[in-house]
Amino acid sequence: MASFSTESPLAMLRDNAIYSSLSDAFNAFQERRKQFGLSNPGTIETVAREVQRDTLLTNYMFSGLRADVTKAFSLAPLFQVSHQFAMGERLNPYAFAALYGTNQVFAQGNLDNEGALSTRFNYRWGDRTISKTQFSIGGGQDMAQFEHEHLGDDFTTSLKAINPSFLDGGLTGIFVGDYLQSVTPRLGLGLQAVWQRQGLTQGPDTAISYFARYKADDWVASAQLQAQGALNTSFWKKLTDRVQAGVDMTLSVAPSQSMMGGLTKEGITTFGAKYDFRMSTFRAQIDSKGKLSCLLEKRLGAAPVTLTFAADVDHVTQQAKLGMSVSIEASDVDLQEQQEGAQSLNIPF
Repeated sequence: MASFSTESPLAMLRDNAIYSSLSDAFNAFQERRKQFGLSNPGTIETVAREVQRDTLLTNYMFSGLRADVTKAFSLAPLFQVSHQFAMGERLNPYAFAALYGTNQVFAQGNLDNEGALSTRFNYRWGDRTISKTQFSIGGGQDMAQFEHEHLGDDFTTSLKAINPSFLDGGLTGIFVGDYLQSVTPRLGLGLQAVWQRQGLTQGPDTAISYFARYKADDWVASAQLQAQGALNTSFWKKLTDRVQAGVDMTLSVAPSQSMMGGLTKEGITTFGAKYDFRMSTFRAQIDSKGKLSCLLEKRLGAAPVTLTFAADVDHVTQQAKLGMSVSIEASDVDLQEQQEGAQSLNIPF
């Protein structure tokens, strides 16, 4: 609670029974929270991280040929540039990227052959507070995003604005507020509120989604109830030190567009597994629609070269896709020696 000196004109706000009662109740509440031993539950975006980001192939699959060449110029601060050459479905023929990071600042820029530019800039104000910005220009998807995130002892809250504007005489854009709270040492509950308005000729839309995450010693379960009527649940388990598996299920219910009305139900369930070898990582998944996918990342000994092979087969549409990529990380000998004695950075990604 705020405090004022006895000589302050505002001291009268403190020297009364109401303030004392509220201060005592607040301090008692804070002490009670510390006794529960609650930890920070993470963020809304990482509620199902173990399944959706680490195990399943959603963020890894590609088709065609790709080559990535990365050159690191410094480790502390981190500074590197990369060139990507590609040929395939939804892949730009060329893209250039630069990255800079310290314990306080993270900056990244990407430019492709069509002139589309995207940038990210994050700034850590303290141990618990980070401001994030993103800009995209070109490619038919111009976007500006501003986010402020605060990490508490047992909660995380953030505010996000996407394409905010007052130029039309009123407030337009998308505004998102997140709050995730640990209620027990293993269970976290949260919600996400969205307010959006595309134009002044349209009324604003609001939506609230709910989240839950339970983390045990070797497994994690999560659930998300979206405002649009979609339910997502996931379960992840660490089988051994090298093997982990997960299942992700999504069920959506929406009004039917047919003349008869009613509701339409759609759902998909995906099973996936990840195996870490000494010099490679293998991921595989299969979903309820008959699509089988796998991806193998192989590091070539001591050389800074990684080969990636990706494949998926859709048994319903009788289509198959293949992808292969080569990633090369180049660095000077002096930089490799610096890496051995350098301290790891806590970059605000």
